[in-house]
Amino acid sequence: MNTSPRDLRLPPSPGAPRGVVIRGAEIVERFSRSSGPGGQGVNTTDSRVELLFDPGASTAFSPVQRERILKALASRLVGGRLRIVASGERSQLRNREAARARLVDLLDEALAPPGPPRRPTRPTRGSQSRRLDAKRRRSEIKSGRRAPRAD
Repeated sequence: MNTSPRDLRLPPSPGAPRGVVIRGAEIVERFSRSSGPGGQGVNTTDSRVELLFDPGASTAFSPVQRERILKALASRLVGGRLRIVASGERSQLRNREAARARLVDLLDEALAPPGPPRRPTRPTRGSQSRRLDAKRRRSEIKSGRRAPRAD
C-alpha cells in the first residue's frame, strides 16, 4: 500500500494489532485565525487548525473496528464527523501536529476492546454485620440529640 506524508498512522494496539493507516484524503484540514498565543501575528496568520474526520465512511477500518469507533465516539460526532480543533501553539505546523496527535489518541482509545464483564459479588457476612453495627451506633448518637418527649 502506498502511503503519503499526509496519511495518518495509528500504531499497533490491542484494538488494531497491525496498526491502521488513514489516507490523507479522508481527513479534512481547515485553517483559520487563532485567538491563542502569537502576539500581533495572531491577527495575520491562519494558525488555528480544525480537523474533520468521518470514521463511518473511512476505508481504513474493518467493519468491527468501525462499529466500535462509532459507538465509543458517538457523543463527539457531529453529523457523523469527528471534529478536532487545535489553537494552542503559535505556528500552524505545531497546531496541525497537535490536532493529528489528538485524533490518533482518540481513535486508539476508541479502538480498544471492551474490558471483561463485571462479575457480581455479594458482601461477606462480616462486612454486613459491621455495616449494620455502624448504622445502629449512628442511630443511637442521633437519637441522643433529640429533645425528650413530653408525655
